[in-house]
Amino acid sequence: MCDYVSKEFYDLLLANFQFRHDRMALSGHSMGGHRALIMGLREPTKFKSVSAFSPIVNPTRCPWGRNAFQDYLGDDLSKWKEWDACELLEAGKKRSDTILIDQSTKDEFLENQFLTKNFIDASEVKGQLLYCRFQEGYDHSYYFISTFIKQHIDFHFT
Repeated sequence: MCDYVSKEFYDLLLANFQFRHDRMALSGHSMGGHRALIMGLREPTKFKSVSAFSPIVNPTRCPWGRNAFQDYLGDDLSKWKEWDACELLEAGKKRSDTILIDQSTKDEFLENQFLTKNFIDASEVKGQLLYCRFQEGYDHSYYFISTFIKQHIDFHFT
């Protein structure tokens, strides 16, 4: 899916819809937020900006990620790191602009799956600009995203 979005779909937009690469942004929710982060860190000049809602940021260290990576990538932990936003930061991948993350505080996955603090800490250590907001009272639902989506759209247009 990353190749499709960052290569095939990206090229399709440029070729057929008169999109400018300096106006394309990435955003996503949960797994999609994770994907937006890793794509934005891997190719920092290809996308204007990156934002995420409740992203999984450190899948090599959470139960969901370990299970998925084992199934999809096998036993080679070095391959896992290529698909982990925290590990990409640790390896020196970063953006020159600010990443926006909105995290809901009542999300059932916050403590044991998202590991948001790990991304905050890695960003601080590696000098990645990050605006991470913890939104009180929201869960993992559509209501959370619908409440803050306009702010993300505005973020991408600044």
